[in-house]
Amino acid sequence: MKPDNRLTRCILLSGSLAILLIAVVAKAAEPTLTITSGSTTRTYTASELRARSDATDVTIPAADAYREAFTFRAVPLLALLHPSKQEGEVMQCRSVDGFVAELPLALVLKAASGGAIPWIAIEPSQQSWPTLPGSGAHPGPFWLVWQHPERSGVEREQWPYSLTALAIVESPQSRWPQIAVDAGLANDTPARRGEQVFITQCLPCHRMKGGGDGTMGPDLGRPMAAATYLKDAGLRALIRDPKSVRTWPSQRMSGFPPQVLSDQDLDDLIAYLHAKAGTQPK
Repeated sequence: MKPDNRLTRCILLSGSLAILLIAVVAKAAEPTLTITSGSTTRTYTASELRARSDATDVTIPAADAYREAFTFRAVPLLALLHPSKQEGEVMQCRSVDGFVAELPLALVLKAASGGAIPWIAIEPSQQSWPTLPGSGAHPGPFWLVWQHPERSGVEREQWPYSLTALAIVESPQSRWPQIAVDAGLANDTPARRGEQVFITQCLPCHRMKGGGDGTMGPDLGRPMAAATYLKDAGLRALIRDPKSVRTWPSQRMSGFPPQVLSDQDLDDLIAYLHAKAGTQPK
């Protein structure tokens, strides 16, 4: 019997489509990191990053959150940013859990001139990173880690993990004017300094009067501003050790001890919260 060539072609085509579909599905199921830099957006899979020629093992002596030395497979962050002129002042780092850090782009670019060196760590495909002490959170699949963080004064909240996207954007005050204090305040006033403390330490999880992208914690400006229903002693205790003020099963906020947030920064942050509430310290 003469074979039906049309049938054979259909079978071969169906097989090829099936193989292609399997490959696409497999790639889609793999963790990806999207990086928008300038006018360019690229999406990298974990395997693509691990296969790069500049991927290497990086040991962080005191990896933030692990509190001890840890070795990561990582690629240099600067190599992933588009080399053309950056269109923004901030690198926004989005995590899968709703944490959204706003890192000054200048902090990232200092790596090229002797500053702290940022790396994108990639979780191994066969073995997950350990969960984080205290919270039990899983930090994979991507983590922004720093070599020599002391060179640039990198803060604890500037080590975002569980990353899903990075983007070079305008400053938070440009995108959300409602988070800024009165323009007439001098740069050296506590509330003005506290504005930057809020952006670094609080904005990744909290919004201010609707401004911000973080979704892990409540808005601190509405429907009622935090400084209107908490006395300063309560605010200080809540920031230093949230569980000393209130607890609930899904509580996620960790405390900010003096080595993470200095007494001066805490004073400035409370001054900022009062400025946004239109209240006086109490």
